[in-house]
Amino acid sequence: MNNLQKKTIKNLRTNILKLSHKAKSSHVGGCLSIVEILTVLFNNILKISANRKTFFKDTFILSKGHACLALYCMLYEKKFLSKKTLFDYGENNTLLMSHASHYVPGVKFSTGSLGHGLPVAVGSALAAKKEKKKKNIYVLLSDGELNEGTTWESLLFAAHHKLDNLCVIIDYNKLQSLTFVSKTIKLEPIIDKMKSFNCFVKSINGHNINQLINAFKFQSKNKPKVIIANTIKGKGISFMENNIAWHYKSPNFLELNKALKEIENA
Repeated sequence: MNNLQKKTIKNLRTNILKLSHKAKSSHVGGCLSIVEILTVLFNNILKISANRKTFFKDTFILSKGHACLALYCMLYEKKFLSKKTLFDYGENNTLLMSHASHYVPGVKFSTGSLGHGLPVAVGSALAAKKEKKKKNIYVLLSDGELNEGTTWESLLFAAHHKLDNLCVIIDYNKLQSLTFVSKTIKLEPIIDKMKSFNCFVKSINGHNINQLINAFKFQSKNKPKVIIANTIKGKGISFMENNIAWHYKSPNFLELNKALKEIENA
């Protein structure tokens, strides 16, 4: 892990906590689980356009739109958002809604209802193929989205059209809404299921920078790529990790300071 990656990870976790406390917003656990994924995508993988109005040559869609605060903090790191805009999160008339909004600079598609990001990503990948554009489409899903029929329909469609410019990342933190994923709808054997849909599958530690880079850079031929990123909900804060309460809670003053100390001493 280089210094830029370390700094980005620390800044993301710090700002996610500060802003969720300030706004009294939910989904801090699911924001913390995708910090390393976003760090690698935005620092190592996504090609940034010279035209700041179009932002990226590649396309990134955050399908788990309830984790938008992590994305907003990442866009601030990349200077797509000002500090004032970022810290207006949770205020009246803020640009930064509580689910990902395409009105925010650098956000491609508004998401919120789970399962809607992948169909759009598949359409974007198909369009790029037809137009012979050399671009990749990345879409980040929650594991809870695998309960949605549109997810599996989209994977079938992507495999049928051999969309090897599509990369699906699953934030497999194994907690959703009120309980464990395994108690809601059993997903295992998830690797075999994805392979049976004719996808190229990589299962990795979603907090390991090198594993993430290698998985993103591997080129699949004639198949969409699915990266199963095994993560920890609430990653980096001991009392938040694997604790379903932090799907909805925001940290109070004492919890915030305790969490910030953990990040500083990590």
